[in-house]
Amino acid sequence: MERRWEEAVAANPSLFDGPTVVCAGLEWKDSQTLLLTWYRATYRLYVLRLDPVHAVSAPSVFVSVAQPTDDGRLLVGRMASSTAAPGRWQLPGGTIEPPEASNALDVECLRRHAALELVEEAGREVASEDLELWTVTRGDKGNVGVHFRAPACSADALAEQYTRLVAVESAQGRTPELDRIAFIGSDTDVAGLGGHCADFLPVLAARHAASGTTDQPSTRR
Repeated sequence: MERRWEEAVAANPSLFDGPTVVCAGLEWKDSQTLLLTWYRATYRLYVLRLDPVHAVSAPSVFVSVAQPTDDGRLLVGRMASSTAAPGRWQLPGGTIEPPEASNALDVECLRRHAALELVEEAGREVASEDLELWTVTRGDKGNVGVHFRAPACSADALAEQYTRLVAVESAQGRTPELDRIAFIGSDTDVAGLGGHCADFLPVLAARHAASGTTDQPSTRR
């Protein structure tokens, strides 16, 4: 793991070995409760997932925010070259950091993290309590995504907020995590983005197009 991490950092010096949450299990406790079992790790563990000899199962836990526009589209962003997934299109979001020992990793914790990711990546400020729990996905590597939905906003306002974020980040010598944003109407628009996308993006884009902004969040927790 140490050798693989050194190789990864040499290829991308911006990588940061920060704390992260790894999924150890996901099951329905009852008809209304999805139970996530997890453990603490750091990002270097993830470099072993594709190692041909020492491959380990280390599914990540992440949040994302579906930010709809007034005309029914969704904001998506492309990860910058300095990130762990350069060129990947996805919803604003990111992997989860473990909470303090005295705090629970529950829906409210995930909701606060999602609101933080939205403002950090897209410049869009939304109070965490205004984010609705939308759905949960399980990716091709077992990654668990907890997805929230924000109140609708005009595409022009979202573009302005992102432009201001880029200006602030650039003035401080930092590279924004999303180097480009776009607006899609359905899963058929995903292919037109160019490059690759997160495995959950076509699924959520199709769900959004099928349900529109009137879809109600699940009452499951």
